Amino acid sequence: MAAFRLDLIGRYLRPHKKNLIVGASTLLVVNVLSVAIPMEVRKIVDELKEGFSISDVLNQSIWIIFLASLMGLFRLLSRQLVFGVGRQVEIEIRQRLFDHMLTQEPSWVQELGSGEIISRSTSDVENIRRLLGFTILSLTNTLLAYSFTLPAMISINPLLTLAAIILYPVMLGTVSLFGKRMVKQRKLQQESLANLSELIQEDLSGISAIKIYGQENAEQTAFNQLNTKYRDSAISLARTTSTLFPLLQGISSISLLLLIAIGSGMLERGALTVGGLVALILYVERLVFPTALLGFTLNTFQVGQVSLERVEELLKRMPRIKDTKAPTILKNKISGKLEAKNLTIRYSNANKNVLDQLSFVINPGELVAIVGPVGCGKTTLARALGRMVEVSKGELFLDDYDVIDLRLKDLRKNVAFVPQEGYLFTNSLAENLRFGNPQASNEQIETSAFQARLMDDIRGFPDGFKTLVGERGITLSGGQRQRTALGRALLVKSPVIVLDDALASVDNKTAAAILSSIRKQKNRTILMISHQLSAAAACDRILVLEEGRLVQQGSHSDLIKVEGTYKRLWEREKAVEKLGSVS
Repeated sequence: MAAFRLDLIGRYLRPHKKNLIVGASTLLVVNVLSVAIPMEVRKIVDELKEGFSISDVLNQSIWIIFLASLMGLFRLLSRQLVFGVGRQVEIEIRQRLFDHMLTQEPSWVQELGSGEIISRSTSDVENIRRLLGFTILSLTNTLLAYSFTLPAMISINPLLTLAAIILYPVMLGTVSLFGKRMVKQRKLQQESLANLSELIQEDLSGISAIKIYGQENAEQTAFNQLNTKYRDSAISLARTTSTLFPLLQGISSISLLLLIAIGSGMLERGALTVGGLVALILYVERLVFPTALLGFTLNTFQVGQVSLERVEELLKRMPRIKDTKAPTILKNKISGKLEAKNLTIRYSNANKNVLDQLSFVINPGELVAIVGPVGCGKTTLARALGRMVEVSKGELFLDDYDVIDLRLKDLRKNVAFVPQEGYLFTNSLAENLRFGNPQASNEQIETSAFQARLMDDIRGFPDGFKTLVGERGITLSGGQRQRTALGRALLVKSPVIVLDDALASVDNKTAAAILSSIRKQKNRTILMISHQLSAAAACDRILVLEEGRLVQQGSHSDLIKVEGTYKRLWEREKAVEKLGSVS
């Protein structure tokens, strides 16, 4: 598994190897200079014993300042290059994830959960960025620091070198111990903040329901609990951090005291020069930071590798619904004929077929209603026409083309699907209408709004087409949202329109006007899935489903004459209408 992770790391870094090589080279220069500067200080201090002139001291001081400045510039460059690689990989992974997610079928989001997907696309990608930026820089710097500094220290005095670094394993162990705890506490803090944000988002979206049912106090209590949990997690993390750094400083001070204590004795015996002791002190201080940072680095490396696997799991997930290896590309105009041949669909978690050997033919230009009891498979059929659910080969056809063979882009361009809950984006009304056809002119937008019987509403808005619809269209009524979604589909000019209960929030008169407006457009096949049988009655033909099977078909006048599912549904609807008028 470790080799696999390293292979992944290498794959992500390979395109940026030039910057990494230059960054490593500059870091090499930094470490060479960091070893050279204490040696220069050692030389100056030892020469002071033999007498000195102001000019010599100034010259050597200027030289040391030059070396220190040069080291600072190279350190800055190395950080920019290596951290820049981490940032660039972060951008690339996020883009890949987003592009890959758009290829997945809609049900995938429900299966995995939008929160989990967002977590992997944000927190896990940030962990990868730290792995490929901070971790690589820190590990490289630590390796170079020890490789250059230890030999220099040993050349001055091996015994003092051992005394100086003997407590470093304790420092590393302390950092590792606290680091694991900090990772858990940071994760808990992030989860608490995510829960807090989710509650705020839900309450803002459902503010009307909160007001209607008078649940302000309950929501305040829930928010207070989450807010307190977030505070406690933040304080726990701060407490751990504030404990760790004084401990590290204490261990470092003990190490320095050991060096000074043993070094002082050597100075008295003449076994060590003052310049040598000063250089050793500088080297010890130089090794403190990378040693302390190593524990954090190792924890970050482990967390980053886990995040790398979680992100790779998303990227490896292949969509169930995708183009074939050699899809059929539509070059000719589609007439709008639809045909099902023993269409059978069963969801993975179901114990029976949702659609069971369904067969029908819908001719171009027909207005056909799909009706039936709740759960009979109407919505599944609507989604199957645009391959939003899995369909078997040889069972569903558009103009005699098997939908499995058609390129998805072409199929969905020719089959406009309007769901009951048409999703509206937090944008203007015009941009929501234009979503399916971004290049549409203002005149085309107005035409589609007129066909969807939306113009009277738009004229009543102070900002007209520039009206912001709010999150999920919250500023609009249910009927306005449905008609906006319908107008969006009409603007695409698809030869087939599938209305999945898309007029449920519209009164019968408006629904009839909308259907009449659509029918005036030539060569448009319309499938209207509806629970409103009064609207279905105006259609050319009605297909009646029950338990996934086609049990009846024909015109309203024909179906109402015979005993069956349709007549039963019709009589029930009329009874409900009558009961409603009486009450």
